[in-house]
Amino acid sequence: MRGGKFVLAVMMALALAACATNKAFEEGKKLIAEGNLDMGLESLERAAREEPGNLQIRAVLARQREAVANRLLAEGENARALGNLEAAEEKYRHVLRLNPRNERAQAGLDAIERDRRHAEELEKAHALLESGDYSAAETAIWSVLRESPLQPDARRLMKLISDHELQRGDLEQPVLKTGFKQPITLEFRDTGLKSVFEIMARTSGINFVFDKDVKQDSKTSVYLRNTHVEDVLKLLLLTNQLAYKVLNENSVLIYPNTPAKQKEYQELVVRSFYVSNVDVKQMVTMVKGVVKTKDIHVDEKLNLFVMKDTPAAIRLVERLVALNDLADPEVMLEVEVLEIGRNKILNLGIQYPDKMNVSMLNAASTTIGAPPPDMFEISSSGINRSGSNLDRLTGFIANPAMIVNLKKTDGIINVLANPRIRVKNREKAKILIGDKVPVVTTTATANVGVASSVSYLEVGLKLDVESIVSLQDEVTMKVGLEVSNIVKEVPVAGGGLAYQVGTRTTETTLALRDGETQILAGLINDDERTTFTKVPGLGDLPWIGRLFLSESRIRNKTEIALLITPRIVRNISRRGKSESEFHFGTENTVGPLPVTIGKVAPRSLAMSSRPGAVTLSGRESLAAARESRMASDESGSAPAPAPQEVGPSLFLNVPEQAAPGKDFSVSVGLTGAGSLPAAEFELGYDATQLETLDPSGTPGSRQLKLGKGGGAVDVRFRVIAQKPGTAEVSVRNLTLQAEAGESPPEVTLPPPVSIEIR
Repeated sequence: MRGGKFVLAVMMALALAACATNKAFEEGKKLIAEGNLDMGLESLERAAREEPGNLQIRAVLARQREAVANRLLAEGENARALGNLEAAEEKYRHVLRLNPRNERAQAGLDAIERDRRHAEELEKAHALLESGDYSAAETAIWSVLRESPLQPDARRLMKLISDHELQRGDLEQPVLKTGFKQPITLEFRDTGLKSVFEIMARTSGINFVFDKDVKQDSKTSVYLRNTHVEDVLKLLLLTNQLAYKVLNENSVLIYPNTPAKQKEYQELVVRSFYVSNVDVKQMVTMVKGVVKTKDIHVDEKLNLFVMKDTPAAIRLVERLVALNDLADPEVMLEVEVLEIGRNKILNLGIQYPDKMNVSMLNAASTTIGAPPPDMFEISSSGINRSGSNLDRLTGFIANPAMIVNLKKTDGIINVLANPRIRVKNREKAKILIGDKVPVVTTTATANVGVASSVSYLEVGLKLDVESIVSLQDEVTMKVGLEVSNIVKEVPVAGGGLAYQVGTRTTETTLALRDGETQILAGLINDDERTTFTKVPGLGDLPWIGRLFLSESRIRNKTEIALLITPRIVRNISRRGKSESEFHFGTENTVGPLPVTIGKVAPRSLAMSSRPGAVTLSGRESLAAARESRMASDESGSAPAPAPQEVGPSLFLNVPEQAAPGKDFSVSVGLTGAGSLPAAEFELGYDATQLETLDPSGTPGSRQLKLGKGGGAVDVRFRVIAQKPGTAEVSVRNLTLQAEAGESPPEVTLPPPVSIEIR
């Protein structure tokens, strides 16, 4: 008895211990689920210590410890990404307390230490940038980027340094300032190029440095009055096949404009271009065709190309990339598909039996009124060769013997589908509303066996739309619509199965505005079938024949209607002329602006062949410049310009263009002719293109007179030409009515002027 009580006490103690252990285990899981990680793991560890042999508790403890560590690691990484290094460090150290050998936590602590060191370096670099020491700041930033190439603050500061260097490079490009915009008057005839440049240097204060291959003894003729030094320099260089490079604010290097010298003196720049929306190969092909760049590298993985060329060519490519690297237009297609079906079934009349069965009856079949299941044979020997035994041969009609059909069915089917699909420009969108029917194909091969393959036949409504978005916000669509259905199944020899498919197809091209809806309808299938079942002979009798026939009428009518509405999501805007048209340069050189002469005063550019013209050449020009320079140095002021003789000249003002049937005026006159006598001259014009409003004179010529002292006269013309072309107006045969014994002064006639008719 005592032994039994002892065993009972031990069992109760074990049960209580088990209950206590289970309680700690459950409590630990509950605390972890509530977010109390430390206390939950402590409860699980206590339960594992109390039952070291319990595999379930040990497995749950290991799994929960790993889950808690991963959760803390994720929180630490998020805190580190947000810049909260203290909170991240606490999370990582918490993980190490749970598992001192956790590699991710140790790596996180190392990364925090590295981030703090990088923060100090970047703070120092920021201070250096503010003080203007960009070189030292760049060194500090590169020390950070070598360890962490994706560090956002370091990359941001490096971008600031790159932008500053680029801006500084643009600002540090030397620009001539001393006397480059100063007006100058030069008249040289067959003078050495070196002497011309020496006069310009002494007059404007610009230093000219010549390459050893420049032919300084070549002759040139220049007749320019009150023209900027910059324009004079460009003309001299252009006409002598020379080029220049600015060295500083008042120094210019002159060198031959040859490919070899261009390679020697022109600065080159390397630039990388990332292309976002266009294939990089197409962009590179355009750059090579337009800019003629040879040194170019393509990276198809990054959609990047790197080129080396002059700064002017780089700027040109920048604009080309900006103009052509545009996102493709996109359009949203709103499609509504309506299938309207109407079914009518009429089954009316009396259906009589159309066959009679003959069979041997037995007791079982007589009872149930059905033919016996056994087979029998009728021959000259009787039934089943048992002699004449025809009394048991009975004919019967299966039930029911007669059916009265009174049925009429009307059905309406409306199927609506409203898909919306977004598609890029010139891409095809496909919509299938229906089923894919499997078709099994069996192939038998000798000495191999039989193989079966499955293909799928698309049945239903298929819509193919290819959209082209124009700059006028119009969408041109190529629409293909196909409606198909299975008509019947066709068995194939060998066990296969094919299908007979009925198809209705339409294709069209539409041009719709943004938001405009187009309806495509008329795909109608109308099927009507009528069937009469009659009793032979009786069904054909008039009037009473209706009692011996049954009529069945079936009509199926379906119509497909398609409503499609394009809505432009994104389009390309048409660029203006100021953005799409820009200066290129010449065929040989990219970038230089066109050679023009800025007008400073009347008659800025003139050619003189008069013997009395003031012309500086050779030693006279150098002496004049030297005397002017010495006078300026002694007086401390700029030398006054020497007076120049200005002879009379005849001017001809004609408009550049005129429209057919329109009127315009032509002015002819003398300037600088205060002491001139009266003048008479002839104004010639193209009589096939123009006519004067004053019909005096012969066609193609008008005699005009000017009084003493010059003046001007206007002549009105009308364009009689009906097609575009050019008409020429000129001044001929100038005659001065000088006094007896006086020689008339020389007057230069203006060149003929052409008028563009359009």
